[in-house]
Amino acid sequence: MSATAEHKDKLRFNKLQKKLRRETGKAIADFDMIQDGDKIMVCLSGGKDSYTMLEILRNLQHNAPVRFELIAVNLDQKQPDFPEHVLPEYLEEQGVPYYILERDTYSIVKEKVPEGKTMCALCSRLRRGNLYSFAREIGATKVALGHHRDDMVETLFLNMFFNGKMKAMPPKLRSDDDKNIVIRPLAYSREKDIAEFAEWKEFPIIPCNLCGSQENLQRQAVKAMLNDWDRQYPGRVESIFKAMQNVAPSQLADPELFDFAGLEAGVEVDTPPADDRLNVVNLTGR
Repeated sequence: MSATAEHKDKLRFNKLQKKLRRETGKAIADFDMIQDGDKIMVCLSGGKDSYTMLEILRNLQHNAPVRFELIAVNLDQKQPDFPEHVLPEYLEEQGVPYYILERDTYSIVKEKVPEGKTMCALCSRLRRGNLYSFAREIGATKVALGHHRDDMVETLFLNMFFNGKMKAMPPKLRSDDDKNIVIRPLAYSREKDIAEFAEWKEFPIIPCNLCGSQENLQRQAVKAMLNDWDRQYPGRVESIFKAMQNVAPSQLADPELFDFAGLEAGVEVDTPPADDRLNVVNLTGR
């Protein structure tokens, strides 16, 4: 590679890294994700998203206006051929404090899920439960997950298409047991940028299909649909995500969110009031 090409590549990487740092910093500020003294458990799966999340949080940690601690945690679910050495070697090399939590959820999933059915849903629930419990054991004040903007938009459509709900992944939430605050620092970042960053950094990626389960066909179908839209109509995914932050309950049809019966009082309303716009965190709180 010529010196000129190498210089251009370095500039491209620096630009990408700054973009991810800016987006992560904005998400943290917009949703008040991190406070002074927080002990953040970074859930590290070995995939591109969680590696990128850890790297960007470590970068921000040096210049952040508040102090916070990062602890990486990987859940070894005892999947066949899981390379147990990869993450410890990487984290030790990086000087990141970590835990490897060993739980044989793979055997439970194999026992409970019928042959030929996807194991992703149950596997995910068991993984979250174990990680949330461990967060309390180590005194973590926040649990950080590596979901990005595309994950959030995909989940919105999955819930609309298959569950009849207007619901996505909030950037910040309290877990169902009310004992953990979960944050998604990559909420404003696109998957394609994360993939490019991970390639630049040469993270030791561990594939998530070691269990031999079928892919989550519904999510893959929605992902393909959104990728097709992204190619044909640039900016559409960004517009959808913006809509998730710009919700007008009076223009939907949920009587639990808007007092439609109260309109009979005879007050004429031409436009929804300003406080009728809810942030997606409040709308999808759990």
